[in-house]
Amino acid sequence: MIVKADLHIHSVLSPCADLEMSPVNIVTRAVQMGLGLIAVTDHNCTLHGPLTRSLAARQGIYCLFGAEVNTREEIHCLCLVDSEAQRIALQEFIEQNITRIPNNRHVFGYQVMVNEQEEIVQEIDYLLHAALTKSIDEVAGFIHGIGGVFIPAHVDRPKYSITSQLGFVPPLLEYDALEISKNTLVEQFMKTNPIKPNTQFIRNSDSHFIHQVGSTYTGYDLEELSFECFKNALLNRGNSSVLPVVQF
Repeated sequence: MIVKADLHIHSVLSPCADLEMSPVNIVTRAVQMGLGLIAVTDHNCTLHGPLTRSLAARQGIYCLFGAEVNTREEIHCLCLVDSEAQRIALQEFIEQNITRIPNNRHVFGYQVMVNEQEEIVQEIDYLLHAALTKSIDEVAGFIHGIGGVFIPAHVDRPKYSITSQLGFVPPLLEYDALEISKNTLVEQFMKTNPIKPNTQFIRNSDSHFIHQVGSTYTGYDLEELSFECFKNALLNRGNSSVLPVVQF
């Protein structure tokens, strides 16, 4: 089964995302773009996960829970989980460890949670873009401890990436894949960044505006549409696999 996946999408909960990025609009766009697997990965927050999953399921789309976690080193990482219990554990981990900075909505943007009718039901008053007090190794360890997937985000970018903050990809870091932007060839990245053998590279849209959803994606050949088969594809095991990333 070939599945198109976009696993880096921001909703209106992220202060940098457009106010049109509601779960309803995200799922509608995902259908239009032919996506079969998505994840809303707001900055340090999972709260739009349950509604997005419910809406996506009605359209035959599988939605993972997740967040783009900002580590102590200011490295953005995609943290993906599947069950509600895992999502709650991830949310609690974030809330316990995030640096509490009051959000100035006029400077950073609104951080609102909406319902299916797109009515605001909650506003987060602390800045979600702030860093956690946990290191990248500690975040990776926690995510793997609850059975999730850990992927350093946009590793080739000059800001908030593992290479911009550390200068290299640590050889002992336990990651499941690396996310690379559409602007960089994998071969080009590997020439200047030694990485572990058999590392999988994936691409996502990192959408902040509705037209970006699905504009960049990765194809997966999955035995079935499940979190376990998705993990198997990333880790080169079983009969599921990641299709070679293409240049857009």
